Amino acid sequence: MERRKTDDATAPGRRARPAIATSRATTSTTSRGATTSVASRAMTSFSPADEEKRRGVRRMKSTATGLLLLVALVYALAKWAQDSGAGPWAGYVAAAAEAGMVGALADWFAVTALFRHPLGLPIPHTAIIPTKKDQLGVSLGEFVGENFLSEGVVRQRLRAVGTGSRLGAWLAEPAHADRVTAELATALRGALTVLRDSDVQAVVGEAVTRRADAQEIAPGLGKMLEKVVADGGHKRVVDLVCVRAHDWLVLHDQQVMDAVQGGAPGWTPRFVDRKIGERVYKELLRFVTEMRDAPSHPARGALDRFLTDFASDLQSDTDTRARVERLKTEVLARGEVQDLIASAWTAVRSMIVSAAEDERSELRLRVRASLLSLGVRMATEPKTQAKVDGWVEGVAVHVVTTYRKEITSLITDTVAGWDAEHTTRKIEAHIGRDLQFIRINGTVVGSLAGLLIYTVSRVLGA
Repeated sequence: MERRKTDDATAPGRRARPAIATSRATTSTTSRGATTSVASRAMTSFSPADEEKRRGVRRMKSTATGLLLLVALVYALAKWAQDSGAGPWAGYVAAAAEAGMVGALADWFAVTALFRHPLGLPIPHTAIIPTKKDQLGVSLGEFVGENFLSEGVVRQRLRAVGTGSRLGAWLAEPAHADRVTAELATALRGALTVLRDSDVQAVVGEAVTRRADAQEIAPGLGKMLEKVVADGGHKRVVDLVCVRAHDWLVLHDQQVMDAVQGGAPGWTPRFVDRKIGERVYKELLRFVTEMRDAPSHPARGALDRFLTDFASDLQSDTDTRARVERLKTEVLARGEVQDLIASAWTAVRSMIVSAAEDERSELRLRVRASLLSLGVRMATEPKTQAKVDGWVEGVAVHVVTTYRKEITSLITDTVAGWDAEHTTRKIEAHIGRDLQFIRINGTVVGSLAGLLIYTVSRVLGA
């Protein structure tokens, strides 16, 4: 009586959870606790399907109990008939019915002991599921870890599946490639939508600035300029400058002459200044025209030598390299440059989103073609299949070996978070109907065994 009062005071309306469950629930992380809470709610609620299974269990219980009462009635009638001198047959019937009752009661005790204490008596090793729930969870987690999450099992199962060939055959279908392309486009648009432009711009600007600060650009510029000069790539630029300079001089002749006259001393006569301005303009126009029309002009050669020397200085001269670095730092520090770097993300994002939304864009067409090509190779080339299978096996093995404890602890902690009473009811609803067949079979097998034993004893006694 004192024990019952203590239990009632500890957990009104239900049994107290074992200490191990309380300890696990206290020390679990927030995410794991949320998972356990969800699983606990699932175990404490009964769906319509669960209720139907519970009704089926009750019907089977009634059937098994009715069969027990039937053999008890048969036993009573057989004993009465035997005492009344009905004949030898009454003894056989009584023996069979008696053994049937023993078998039925024994199996009733075994089945009931799984879920609760028979007749409410605290008999040792009964109510196994509610009292051993946490230990069963630990054992289940260990069983899953050893038999399903081992490296050998994972590799064997994945190798038997043939992931590479199956995925390749699926992906080689144009409809499937279209579907994957559309899903990738949707995921890309979603990711770009979630990202805040200000955050990305700040990251891009910082990354570009940090990379530019850390990397000396003068040697690279020198090598590039050296190659351009060696290949004659700068000549087109020189040609363009000469043509534009000639055209500008032709259109702005008076401005050039006025500029020359304006720089003359005040004591010179004006007609002299005008003559000098005209002479300077004509010589300048002649020089630009000759430089434009003569690829071997001395000025072009001087420019080539200057660019060659400058390319060499960029690579080897300390002062030139230091000046370029200072100029780079000053340029990067300007607000206009930082705004230009940051705004590049907006243009890139807009371009990518537009390409992802357009089914006929070059981006989506290329992705679709790549997927189809990959699918064909995976479906037909053993080498590609082996690579894909090896990659999948490696990833799966890495996951199960690295996170096996977390996976098994998820099972253990989830089971530990279940309410013992509701868990027992739910398990009984799912397997109780089959367990009641054990009681029925026990009654039938017991009756047959009792009849056989009684028959053998009668034969030997005779």
